[in-house]
Amino acid sequence: MTAPVVALDHVSKWYGQVIGLNDITLAVPPGVTGLLGPNGAGKSTFMKLITGQLKPSKGSVLVLGAAAWENPSLYFHLGFCPEQDAFYDRMTGAEWVAALIGLNGVRADAARAMAARAIELVDLVEVAGKKIGAYSKGMRQRIKLAQAIAHEPELLILDEPLSGMDPIARRRTMRLIKEWGRSGRSVIVSSHVLHEIESMTSNILLINQGRIIAEGNVHQIRDLIDEHPHTIFIRADRPRALARELLTDDHVLSVRFEEDDAVVVQTAAPDAFYTRLTAIAASGDVGTVHEVTSPDDNLQAVFQYLVKS
Repeated sequence: MTAPVVALDHVSKWYGQVIGLNDITLAVPPGVTGLLGPNGAGKSTFMKLITGQLKPSKGSVLVLGAAAWENPSLYFHLGFCPEQDAFYDRMTGAEWVAALIGLNGVRADAARAMAARAIELVDLVEVAGKKIGAYSKGMRQRIKLAQAIAHEPELLILDEPLSGMDPIARRRTMRLIKEWGRSGRSVIVSSHVLHEIESMTSNILLINQGRIIAEGNVHQIRDLIDEHPHTIFIRADRPRALARELLTDDHVLSVRFEEDDAVVVQTAAPDAFYTRLTAIAASGDVGTVHEVTSPDDNLQAVFQYLVKS
């Protein structure tokens, strides 16, 4: 039997009176695993525990067979892309990635070469020499991913890596994550969008209120989730042209405008919608689609149902 890449044994994490994780025992197999749950469900706490940033209040956390807490040598085998940004905005993307690689003791010339390879993988070569302060949200997400993969770790841990990316970048990043898993390495990737996770893996952990409420192949929740309309926020150069295109699709329930360059769409068929949106973005007919995010409301009703059932 293949050894798990992550094993938790009766793990809990408390923040004072607040419970972040509640008595979790699980074994995560090699390959790509999706961690799915609404914001505040415990996804980030789980990831900080397995990357050794937090000490469990109770229980044990093993990553690649070794203790996660107070084990700096493990970091050479892990890549972490956090949800929050923490950049030096006056550095260029290439300088920032190379600097982080250098913190692991890599010589400057080798660090620059490793950074260049990683930046090419996330398709940011054209802006590698620009300051991060001028990057869009999607570019910031991809440069974070570059620093996570630069040292080719055995295990990638990605916290909401697709948030804010444009449709083309999302598709390329999902392909990169799948290829990472097929190469014999492992990925744990979190999201609150089922469509994103299913595009990368069928092995899913459902987390809510600090508990794992389902694990394994959970395609059976697809029908349940699709009973609820999905809301999607899109920022584009020509939002009115985008709205006109989308309103021709039967599965689009409503479209409204927000700010000067954004539309908010409700759809009854998220798979078909994302496929259509990617095609529209690739055509260039509506200018550049800069950002796509899915508000957290989509899964709240579903998870409340699962917890009660």
